[in-house]
Amino acid sequence: MSDVFALESLDLAALVASRVCHDVISPVGAIVNGLEVLDEAKQDEETRTFALDLIRRSAHQASARLQFCRIAFGAAGSAGSEIDTGDAETVARGVVEDDRTKLTWQVPRQLMPKNRVKLLLNLVLLAGNAIPRGGTIMVGCDGGGFRVLSAGTNPRIPAGIQDLLAGRPASDHIDGTAIQPFYTGLLARTAGLDVAVAIEDGGVAFTAVAAAPQPGVA
Repeated sequence: MSDVFALESLDLAALVASRVCHDVISPVGAIVNGLEVLDEAKQDEETRTFALDLIRRSAHQASARLQFCRIAFGAAGSAGSEIDTGDAETVARGVVEDDRTKLTWQVPRQLMPKNRVKLLLNLVLLAGNAIPRGGTIMVGCDGGGFRVLSAGTNPRIPAGIQDLLAGRPASDHIDGTAIQPFYTGLLARTAGLDVAVAIEDGGVAFTAVAAAPQPGVA
């Protein structure tokens, strides 16, 4: 599409890298804080236990986010052109599921083209942003594409996301906060899919379906 916003490859790489750093820096910072507590000369057993628990939980979270980003944004398994959807489910659960949010995964286990798997994981991220108070994210196949539904308390469509998914940011500018939905739309178009978001079934549905033929194109 000629009206899709053009982002230089170096800018795209820099913004995606910035997004990955943003996702990982919080748990890594918590690990550093826990180590600083352990380094203090005076500490009781309760404080030591708290610090060790913080380090343990934060290290697990950092590992989960890195594994997710490796597939969703990186060149995981770059020697091949397909990724196991079972691996995608594993990394998605590691990032999405907690005491407030549950993931229902209904995508059959299979090898799938890499960009489609990356697209699916990015749709899961967007779905999580649509339910800031937690809820359920249901992931399934929809014909030759995907459907990811967020259900929870006061689900919402994040502002400006439709334009970003379509590759047409309202301000003709992309920054670190906008790169992930923009990148999701880029993945969809690369995979020959149209991605959309709408309020459906009491939640927010993100769909990716086969792109409609362009007028005049056989």
